[in-house]
Amino acid sequence: MEKKIIQVNERVPLLRGIPLSIQHTFAMFSASVLVPWMFGISPSVVLLMNGIGTLLFIFMTKGKAPAYLGSSFAFISPTLLIMSNPDMGYEYALGGFIVTGLILIAVAVLIKFVGTSWIDVILPPAAMGPIIALIGLELAGSAASNGGLILSDTYTQIDPKFVAVFIITLAVAVFGQVLFRGFAAAIAILIAIIVGYVAALCFGLVDFSAVTQASVIEVPNFSAPKFSLDAILIIIPASLVVISEHIGHQVVTSEIVGKDLLKDPGLHRSLAADGISTTLSGFCGAVPTTTYGENIGVMAVTKVYSVWIIGGAAVFSMLLAWIGKASALIQTIPSPVMGGVSFLLYGMIAASGLRLLVDEKVDYSRPRNLALTSVVFVTGLSGAYIQIGSVQLTGMALATVVGMLLGLIFAIIDKLGIANDASEAK
Repeated sequence: MEKKIIQVNERVPLLRGIPLSIQHTFAMFSASVLVPWMFGISPSVVLLMNGIGTLLFIFMTKGKAPAYLGSSFAFISPTLLIMSNPDMGYEYALGGFIVTGLILIAVAVLIKFVGTSWIDVILPPAAMGPIIALIGLELAGSAASNGGLILSDTYTQIDPKFVAVFIITLAVAVFGQVLFRGFAAAIAILIAIIVGYVAALCFGLVDFSAVTQASVIEVPNFSAPKFSLDAILIIIPASLVVISEHIGHQVVTSEIVGKDLLKDPGLHRSLAADGISTTLSGFCGAVPTTTYGENIGVMAVTKVYSVWIIGGAAVFSMLLAWIGKASALIQTIPSPVMGGVSFLLYGMIAASGLRLLVDEKVDYSRPRNLALTSVVFVTGLSGAYIQIGSVQLTGMALATVVGMLLGLIFAIIDKLGIANDASEAK
């Protein structure tokens, strides 16, 4: 029997809704907390602002676009560069975050007046499909690394315990989709995390020292921004990454929920919400926000699209910001547990890109479609990059730019009437 779909505006009884929301909280937590950890700041203010930003996003998109706003990874490199400057510090990065948020708002206003029809022209399905797939594929290595499958400078020998926990977690997540029934099927990801955590306990991989050291009540560490033109110029290029990521996430979410979110509630609303969230985060000492692929993956797996569930996850995040013990307890979840879950979630995002190609009936007998998909895929997976200041435009972001340029060139060729496959166009 096929899973029951919980639609975007559908309310869920409280006893069912709480575990569904907690599932989303767990999905975003490790990645969202990692960013402030790399900057050497407490994650409490970040969890608080992520929750506020998510609720703001739901409100501004009129409850029509399910998305969780978590910490953006696009700003890690430029922020660390700013913090390494003895004349600047994290507070100057905050000023750059505010400007980034204002840029997103400005782009949203532009889209409000020019519409989104240009997306179909310069990012046709043959390009958008692989771009969406790349969102998941370029994260695959991260999931495998967390699962203990890839060696690194600090992880020099495969640990069988790590791999065992990874496999147990992944197996529960995968087979839960097939074997679980009723409500258990909807919280398969949460069940997989719990089972993986118990397995990690049995293998002695859980460290509770952070919980014992954490205070019961933790006041978020608010801090004020400072502004420097040099810092702003370092941060700004990352805006392009966030914008392309945002468009890709909205398209893949549209594919999952079966509604064109770029038109209703509109890309201008979702992008403006992300921009306002990032601006507020900068003023409060947090990090820029972005729509989270992990939570999109949870929706794809569980078929639970309700904004009420996402909103519940945002509330839990805000509560965690003030409860130090609870936040620390979630941080004890070992990486192979999250790696096992992410392995499936990132794959589901990649599969959504392939699904778009099928649903749009992309005709690969047309040379342009074959060329678009091929070049976008290879660009995203090749490791190629363009350096813009301190930011490397690579992976999905670079593939988006290349796809847009090719799409624009093909559109010009069509206008000139010199395409050799014009008669094959729909």
